[in-house]
Amino acid sequence: MSISFVDPATLSHDQLEEGTAFAPRFDAAGLVTVVTIEAGSNDVLMLAHMNAEALALTLQTGIAHYWSRSRGKLWKKGETSGELQQVVELRTDCDQDAIVLTVNQTGRGAACHTGRKSCFYRRAVLTGETAGLEDTGLPQLFDPKQVYGA
Repeated sequence: MSISFVDPATLSHDQLEEGTAFAPRFDAAGLVTVVTIEAGSNDVLMLAHMNAEALALTLQTGIAHYWSRSRGKLWKKGETSGELQQVVELRTDCDQDAIVLTVNQTGRGAACHTGRKSCFYRRAVLTGETAGLEDTGLPQLFDPKQVYGA
């Protein structure tokens, strides 16, 4: 089954923002930004991107797929680590250029490739006039060197 999306350029402003047509507004690189949150806790797990293929696979399979900008390829979240993301709900914002994906995080519960639950495990702090990062104490749930190799 092939999923197609409505071209947002064919919709009026009202149709885009109030209608029922799913017309993701992919950027110049063919990507839409995705914020992934955990069902139940609503913790932000990660921020990633989807192209049309990743979005279609996510809808078809119920498992989160993304586009890896660093690797330049489709990425089934958890395929290597076993930390799959089962889709609970996929929402788009008013102008359809961003997605919030609510998931059940499987495996050990780690969404981040560093082995932590969330990719947002550090906070910005200011020491005098220097900005730095401080660990929030989120523990590693797996050793990434063992899972992904050196």
